Amino acid sequence: MDYRIEKDSLGEVKVPVDKLYGAQTARAVENFPIGEEKMPIEIIRAYGILKKAAVLANHELELIDIEKCEYIFEAADQLIKGELDQHFPISLWQTGSGTQTNMNVNEVLANKVSQLAGEKLGSKKPVHPNDDVNMSQSSNDTFPTAMALAAVIKLEDFLLPILADLKNELEKKSKQYKELVKVGRTHLMDATPITLGQEFETFAAQLTNIIEMINDSLKYLKKLPIGGTAVGTGLNTKSNFDKVIVQYINLETDKDFVAAKNKSAGIAAHDSFVNLSGVLKTAASFLMKLANDTRWLSSGPRCGIGEIKIPKNEPGSSIMPGKVNPTQAEALFQASAQVMANDTAVNIGGGSGNFQLNVAKPLIIYNILQSIKLLGDSIASYNKRCLSGIEADRGQIAKYLESSLMLVTALNPVIGYDKSAEIAQKAFTEKMSLKEAAVELGYLTAKEFESYVDPKKMTEPNID
Repeated sequence: MDYRIEKDSLGEVKVPVDKLYGAQTARAVENFPIGEEKMPIEIIRAYGILKKAAVLANHELELIDIEKCEYIFEAADQLIKGELDQHFPISLWQTGSGTQTNMNVNEVLANKVSQLAGEKLGSKKPVHPNDDVNMSQSSNDTFPTAMALAAVIKLEDFLLPILADLKNELEKKSKQYKELVKVGRTHLMDATPITLGQEFETFAAQLTNIIEMINDSLKYLKKLPIGGTAVGTGLNTKSNFDKVIVQYINLETDKDFVAAKNKSAGIAAHDSFVNLSGVLKTAASFLMKLANDTRWLSSGPRCGIGEIKIPKNEPGSSIMPGKVNPTQAEALFQASAQVMANDTAVNIGGGSGNFQLNVAKPLIIYNILQSIKLLGDSIASYNKRCLSGIEADRGQIAKYLESSLMLVTALNPVIGYDKSAEIAQKAFTEKMSLKEAAVELGYLTAKEFESYVDPKKMTEPNID
């Protein structure tokens, strides 16, 4: 591999000739040979948005001339479009402030400008990576701002639409099976009736709450600490830089970010991300139940519950011919488990650092973005390849409902709990129907029993 020589404050460093990064990045590649994880590309693109907005703000505030502004603007635009992705080699496991990644971005943009201007790479002409590209900024305020940009964009443009699709499908199923009465179950034991539609409606209601929680968390994420520089005080910025740069960020993203009133809070701690991670964990908990209920209800096909039929996507066994497994549900609960684990890392990261700086920023955003991606992908796949194709097995549902002993619950207001329990015990012990047991015990006639025990009426309030 051919190299060129670049310099930073520590001296000369060899840099691959085909890369746009410089000495500071090369040192980071050498000093952090840890793991295979790289900084999420969403952070790199978010940095492009931030640097583009920063140079526009600095020009508006008369801190940088139009020529430099136009050059950096063009380079940042290429970064946003993904044209410079190959120039970001640093490990995720770097300094906790994300400084190496900010330097990486500064160098790539500066060298891209050198290319555009016909200057030599590493010449720092016509713009300097620290003096110009990083003007009015610090790694300490830019990295958490990039975290917020990446998370908000991923939530609003990726995850929330997928959750809306899932909610729509659940609501569709709830209407489709609104009148189909089936056995309810508590403690994995038979319980009073419910409709299959009500079962799906319950999931839709849970999901509605989660969507509301995510939207609520967005309010806190959108308060950006940019303009706080090193410790939140705004050293080396011009008055109103924070407000001006946020205006340009909103023009680029079409979002509604605001400049945080207290910049230190967004640099020293990341409570908004800890909060978001908790919401994502809650979503994972919901999805795990949805997945496991899907598995239970479709179990069989002859020796399980088998009240619903799931799509047959692929063979389920390398040894048992004809076996079909609930693979989409299994993928969904595994992804959910990983999201729950990620939340632990975010919680630890959120409490890490001292005084004016949290030093687990890369850890936090890596796990946040992975959780969003895992949830979105697994939900979309489950929705398309499982939920949309679920059908009720009406015969199996009717069979279970007819044999359920918990239909006796409808008799509580009529003959009391003790006599109703006696009927249920007799029916179970002597293997007879509830009606037969009630008649034999002399508590009700067959006609009276039929008038009181109506499974459909048991799915709603039934006392006048």
